[in-house]
Amino acid sequence: MHVIVVGAGVVGMTTAWFLHRAGHRVTVIDAASGPGLGTSRANGAQLSYSYVAPLAAPEVLPALPKYLFDRNSPMRFRPALDPEQWRWGLEFLLACTAGRAAATTRALLALAFHSRAQVHEAVAEGGLDFAYSRTGKLVVYSDDAGLEGAKRQMEFQRTLGCEQEVLDRAGCLAIEPAVEQFGPRIVGGIYTPSEEAGDCHLFCIALEGKLKAGNNPAEFRYGLPAERLVRDGSRIRGVATRDGMIEGDAVVLAAGMGARRLAAGLGIRLPIYPLKGYSLSLQVTDPAKVPQVSVTDSDRKIVYARLGNMLRAAGVADLVGEDLTLDPARLGQVERETREAFGAGVDFSDPQPWCGLRPATPTGLPILGRTRYDNLLLNCGHGALGFTLSMGAAQLVADLLDNRPTAIPLDPYSL
Repeated sequence: MHVIVVGAGVVGMTTAWFLHRAGHRVTVIDAASGPGLGTSRANGAQLSYSYVAPLAAPEVLPALPKYLFDRNSPMRFRPALDPEQWRWGLEFLLACTAGRAAATTRALLALAFHSRAQVHEAVAEGGLDFAYSRTGKLVVYSDDAGLEGAKRQMEFQRTLGCEQEVLDRAGCLAIEPAVEQFGPRIVGGIYTPSEEAGDCHLFCIALEGKLKAGNNPAEFRYGLPAERLVRDGSRIRGVATRDGMIEGDAVVLAAGMGARRLAAGLGIRLPIYPLKGYSLSLQVTDPAKVPQVSVTDSDRKIVYARLGNMLRAAGVADLVGEDLTLDPARLGQVERETREAFGAGVDFSDPQPWCGLRPATPTGLPILGRTRYDNLLLNCGHGALGFTLSMGAAQLVADLLDNRPTAIPLDPYSL
């Protein structure tokens, strides 16, 4: 079967990988000049299998005024004359219930654990060089109330298979001495030894190398935007581009925010809206003052991941539409937090700034599975968890296309 994958980010590349392994002829289409150059380019780099609790939760509601009026808030909302923004926002607020958040957490953990198994299998096979590490993750808290809330979440997740431990300040320093630079504001933390990190862009490049090898190499059509999906009755005939139509037996839509536009052309609404995030990639100058363990500052909402001789600092979530402008104020916010936390160990002379649009659904659940068109499948809407969930989601979609039983039920993720 010839399968067209629209999108060469980490979700599209992992989808192509599993389809290729199943013996299909695969063509990947992307407007960029290579793999992983959009939202996958310089994300937070954490593979956070146990930290998937959705953004839509009851505690978000009392914080709404801060999100609306505080420019330095970790999450910021800029109202626009965009009906989709307001519709997504309303759906997000409706999802901010304890019951909905708990159900979403269960579904996301199941998918994340499945994804972890696929990552481990792929790494064991060899040939994937992406600054991968399995050093765990430490989430630090600056107040007792935040730590107590994290403990409650940890106890809930323990019933779902997570292995985590609560640490006091001394315990945090024992796990990762570099966090001493945070100063006295750390009251404790949650440590998860099973968490991992890696360079998502390098991961995409490594997958591309594997996909080009062998007797059935995948074809990559870079620099070629998908203009629309061409339907023929109840099926999709192919993908229209400026170079003509690329025909296939099946199409998987894995194009991040681009998936929304392409689906809309078929009368399918994908409830996806971009959460704009920022990152800095900094060269390490003093390894003793930079963490080996992935660190998340819960209060400031900044994540830090060590990638070889580089430290990736990432954070903030702006609902500002499909705006890829680098906002100096938001970059400055990430830089200030990084200087305060680990500034003594990195070089700020060439910070490599980046921003990307995380394609998020109101509930936080990705959209996986079939559509009303027999041969069109969806793999989109992963939000900030694209790297974490990509391998598991791709494997499920590939199995679904071939009518094989899926490892976990797909109902929670269906459109």
